Amino acid sequence: MKVAIVGASGAVGQEFLRVLEERNFPLDQLVLFGSARSAGNEYEFRGEKLKVKELKHGDDFKDIDIALTSAGAGISKEYATTITKHGAIMIDNSSAFRYDKDVPLVVPEVNPEDSKNRPRNIIANPNCSTIQMVVALKPINDLSKIKRVHVATYQAASGAGAQGIAELEQQVKEIANGDEPTISKFPYQLAMNIIPHIDVFLENDYTKEEMKMNWETKKIMHTDAEVSATCVRIPVARAHSEAIWVETEQPLSVEQVKEAFEKTEGLSVIDNPAEKKYPMPLFVSGKDDVYVGRIRKDITDPNSITFWCVGDQIKKGAALNAVQIAEWLMKEGEVG
Repeated sequence: MKVAIVGASGAVGQEFLRVLEERNFPLDQLVLFGSARSAGNEYEFRGEKLKVKELKHGDDFKDIDIALTSAGAGISKEYATTITKHGAIMIDNSSAFRYDKDVPLVVPEVNPEDSKNRPRNIIANPNCSTIQMVVALKPINDLSKIKRVHVATYQAASGAGAQGIAELEQQVKEIANGDEPTISKFPYQLAMNIIPHIDVFLENDYTKEEMKMNWETKKIMHTDAEVSATCVRIPVARAHSEAIWVETEQPLSVEQVKEAFEKTEGLSVIDNPAEKKYPMPLFVSGKDDVYVGRIRKDITDPNSITFWCVGDQIKKGAALNAVQIAEWLMKEGEVG
């Protein structure tokens, strides 16, 4: 089994390395690719130093079984044929192919079987905020079909990559020193602030990030349920939080939903209001699971449940989800 990481020097690329090592992924060789700028960088994997190769058009992927790509949509589109032409399966973390009809959009806890239908040998990783939400929506939908979802996200600086985290940390230090904060990656100062704006605004006044949650949920869950989202950037380093309201065709009890959550692989329940126990980024950063709590009936609608959901954006929201897709393909004999 020969695996490649494309974009090895980025935040998700680095997380790929950690996740593959943590999970003892059964590979024989790992090859790292990056831009001309990052070519030559060395990273340790299983006690061995690996050097980043420059990504070029050619036959470097001839013997690769799985390519985990996270170098941006433009690079993914440009190099997709180069990566897949000799049979490698490209699991892409960018937005390049998510809405293409001939590319499956996969969360292993929700729709792993879609991975088998990949005419272009490309599988897309969904947006981070969508991934954690659908992991929690799936057990509810199994109890009663979901009619609509409202969600407000509280997204960490990590959603803007390593540069986003670095800018937040820099701003905190600058403000503490009484200096003007540096503003580059985000439209406004993020430290000591929240920004109700992620990605570009569309004609309907929703942002693209908000509409991604609608489009992607429908594709992943094979549903016609509408999702209305408000996506907000908050001054947290990593791990996104979401407040979610779900309307189902039949009324569900809190006990039913909580039991379904507890039985779902990849989902952990922390829900004890009396003891002030609920998921928070402080404790979820670096964890594999999606965490849910504050589970309660929506007092405005007898057919609705509301809950709080937290997941590590770089891990489950990106690198881990892609590696889990690769693991599922191997288990099913699709590769290796």
